[in-house]
Amino acid sequence: MTLPVSAAGFLVTDLVKAIVAERDHLSDIDGAIGDGDHGINMAKGFNLCAQALGSPTPGLKESLGILGNTLMAGIGGSMGPLYGTFFNEMADSLDGAAELDAAAFGRMIRAGLDGVLDIGGAKPGDKTLLDTLVPAVEAFEAATAAGKPYRVALDDMTEAARKGRDSTVAMIAKVGRASRLGERSRGVMDAGSASCCVILETLAASVASKID
Repeated sequence: MTLPVSAAGFLVTDLVKAIVAERDHLSDIDGAIGDGDHGINMAKGFNLCAQALGSPTPGLKESLGILGNTLMAGIGGSMGPLYGTFFNEMADSLDGAAELDAAAFGRMIRAGLDGVLDIGGAKPGDKTLLDTLVPAVEAFEAATAAGKPYRVALDDMTEAARKGRDSTVAMIAKVGRASRLGERSRGVMDAGSASCCVILETLAASVASKID
């Protein structure tokens, strides 16, 4: 089954539901070495997006743009610009795309990653969302390059995202507020990596539900 980009705005509404559902869990994770408000801020931004989307939900390109712009304006700290850029770059990558096939999906998540890398100043191993995002994107690209089916590539992406998220527990924070804790930041999962994993898991499951 094909998935027209014009009919895939539901991916963004699915993201809203997932992040709001994980609000308390994400804030609990953040509370160990941060301010404890990551989930609250993310849920606030995604709820604002839901209001801005209206009904019926626009196509995927427009919905991602609304999400990106809403997060830019609605979340404080570093996460608003990072996730705002992530979703805006994903939206821009869909110019001219009619179907959200494996190639378009791969371009979309690569564009989001490149946008975050351009503005973030962090790298894998610094205990940030990049520790989830980089291996996830690379796993999807490797799967499609190897000729694996779209659904299998999505599964590979999800598995890599989860492993990346979990790998942050053993890391020392190198950037952001938690970096001031040094060794004390070890032993706790990074909240940004956790929310990024929720986003990637949800995207994969939502797309897979339409292409099975």
